[in-house]
Amino acid sequence: MSFGARAGAWAVHAFTASGAVLALLALEAVLDGDWGECFLWLGIALFVDGVDGSLARWAQAKRYAPRIDGDTLDLVIDYLTYVFVPTLFLWRAELLPAQWALPLGALIQIAGLYVFARRDMKTEDNYFRGFPALWNLCAFYLWVCGAGPVAGAVTVVVLAAASFAPVHFVHPARVRDYGMWLPLLTALWAVATLSLIWNGWSEAARTGLLWVSLGTAAVLIGLGLLRSLRGPRKVAGLAG
Repeated sequence: MSFGARAGAWAVHAFTASGAVLALLALEAVLDGDWGECFLWLGIALFVDGVDGSLARWAQAKRYAPRIDGDTLDLVIDYLTYVFVPTLFLWRAELLPAQWALPLGALIQIAGLYVFARRDMKTEDNYFRGFPALWNLCAFYLWVCGAGPVAGAVTVVVLAAASFAPVHFVHPARVRDYGMWLPLLTALWAVATLSLIWNGWSEAARTGLLWVSLGTAAVLIGLGLLRSLRGPRKVAGLAG
């Protein structure tokens, strides 16, 4: 086992672990009331989470750094950046009714724990079962759209219920049903969404970016609902 191979595998794990630092920076931004900076760090964490799996497979991390369970490491960090920090953001940014902030925050934690603990989180064709605990994106859209506490409460209840519902959500990096169209659509969504963090846009440009972000997100959600209705495609090697 070469030193280079082992170093590469450990470097990938360190890259994944950087998500914990990003979560800490996002948490500090929440405590400082700097909402834009919070989502900047969470956006970087989302990018890290999106590419670290491919890097781990390329570096054969399970073979060359077997003492580290990359899946567990990934889930711990995802819980911080997808669930815990966004919950505090929703609370501190007053996007939840003050008298209901604690129980709604607890509901998010419970729903998120259920998602990350379930053994059948994804189908064999790589769709998520139920809402995949993307509370970071929920918090982002509520903030960028200027939603009030009532809208925030309704959204939290609906998405928490969807975590337990028999519906599917597309995994943009793993689903193969749509060839290159799905990665391209995801890239368009990512660019438009991250661009909304910057405050320098004109009102017209910002509105246009928001509609692109919401529109592409709606298509991605629609693809998951389509999977719920039609079932898995009849592809050799895939079960239902």
